[in-house]
Amino acid sequence: MDIDNIEGAGGAGGEKIPDVVTVGEAMALLMACQPGPLAAVRQFERATAGAELNVSVGLSRLGYRVGYVSRLGKDSLARNLLDFMAAEGIDLRHVRQDERYPTGFMLKSMALDGSDPEVEYFRRGSAASHMSRTDIPSGPYQHARLLHLTGISPALSDTCRDMVLTMAAQARGAGRLVTFDPNLRPRLWPTEAAMVETVNTLAGLADIVMPGLAEGKLLTGCAEAHGIADFYLARGARQVVVKLGPQGAYYASAEGRGVAPGAPVPPANVVDTVGAGDGFAVGVISALLEDLPLAAAAARGNAIGARVVQYRGDCEGLPTRAQLGLR
Repeated sequence: MDIDNIEGAGGAGGEKIPDVVTVGEAMALLMACQPGPLAAVRQFERATAGAELNVSVGLSRLGYRVGYVSRLGKDSLARNLLDFMAAEGIDLRHVRQDERYPTGFMLKSMALDGSDPEVEYFRRGSAASHMSRTDIPSGPYQHARLLHLTGISPALSDTCRDMVLTMAAQARGAGRLVTFDPNLRPRLWPTEAAMVETVNTLAGLADIVMPGLAEGKLLTGCAEAHGIADFYLARGARQVVVKLGPQGAYYASAEGRGVAPGAPVPPANVVDTVGAGDGFAVGVISALLEDLPLAAAAARGNAIGARVVQYRGDCEGLPTRAQLGLR
């Protein structure tokens, strides 16, 4: 198999150590240009998608060096994604192109009432699903301050699951910070039990766990945010932030607990809810990298998540520091 490394791009080329490393599947996103069911849509606008890619873009826009680990096909979708990531300043040293398998893509409907849009994925057998331990980077990537993971990558294949679990264990063992967003995709898993077991195993290897309330209920059996937080703190997490949607976020650690109020968004301004959770993760991770308290991190997560839902596309609303009012 002919796999080519893409050399360093953007602000983290050469041998610089990234601030953050993440691993996932970058996908082309085809957004409907008209409302209605996807089956009736005739025109689409191309953008980018992928939870970990969204987080990479958001952190890069806030001034952090971000290293992204992935595989793409050797096709036009991949070329577009690589150009986009390079323009966003993401380090591409460990993004590989695989000529045997395609780049994944997804379709997303246009929802005019603020509801979640209809989404269809075309990622089975993609290049990213063939990642394995051989894709685990060495050198500077092993010294990044933080490793960010989601529950999506381990769902892509057995080899991806092995890769992500290995990366999490290595990072935690080396004393690096590990953040984890469950980001559940039930359709990617063979059974719900397999999903719950793997996701909770990964959460147990993380320092900071960021489930949504509905995700937390499914994963822990606890109906309330404080119970979900207790579950993950008991499994080894140092900090837990439970996303409550418009109501904000519940945060918990040994230092204390509380609720960071949501950032209000007029219903008429909500145009695309996909990517809000990734924006929330950007806020929390960036604040923690700046040594801010967990309450302030949750508040920044709320602010960025609220901004993202006001833009079409998964990462179009992710702000720069100036747009967020930061120095």
